[in-house]
Amino acid sequence: MTDGAPERISDPKKLRALAHPLRWRLIELLGVADQATATYCASELGESVASCSYHLNQLGKYGFVEVVESEGREKPWRLTNYDQSWSAEGLDLEGQLAAEAVSEAFLEHTFDQFRRLQVQRSQQPKEWREAAGMSAGTTFLTAEELAEVKGQLRAVIDRYFDRLADPGSRPAGARPVHLFVSALGAWAPEPDEARE
Repeated sequence: MTDGAPERISDPKKLRALAHPLRWRLIELLGVADQATATYCASELGESVASCSYHLNQLGKYGFVEVVESEGREKPWRLTNYDQSWSAEGLDLEGQLAAEAVSEAFLEHTFDQFRRLQVQRSQQPKEWREAAGMSAGTTFLTAEELAEVKGQLRAVIDRYFDRLADPGSRPAGARPVHLFVSALGAWAPEPDEARE
């Protein structure tokens, strides 16, 4: 199991291995369940065992998951790293296209996940309904300020990140919580362009 800051993925083949929403669902499930068989993944995700087995093998081929030694007939899988990092920056065209495909699959998975959770929100206990929520806003920042805000938000998440890999560090009553931070600069006309 790898600890620490994630290595940025730049190999196009490895990037393409992440460019599938079901693979993100499997990564998420293994992060929460610690380890799981294809049969367990299929029952939790509403997919076929064959499909989960295929996608776990593909993730394993590129080092995102690994088989856990066990006595049973079915092989359990676990994540090799709880954090993935990629960017199209500095890659050739093949790498840029692969990085864009990963981003699209990740966003598709993430938005579907948040839609499901929002629909289920009314079924949660009151304290969880009140604690959860969404927030968005638009303001004006410089690139340096945007980087600072992104770093501050990531630092808040990182304070609790070790609980994913270390179940013993989770306080009583803790449950998986999905956090998504996006800090994107929008296009805006230059001041002179806006007046014309």
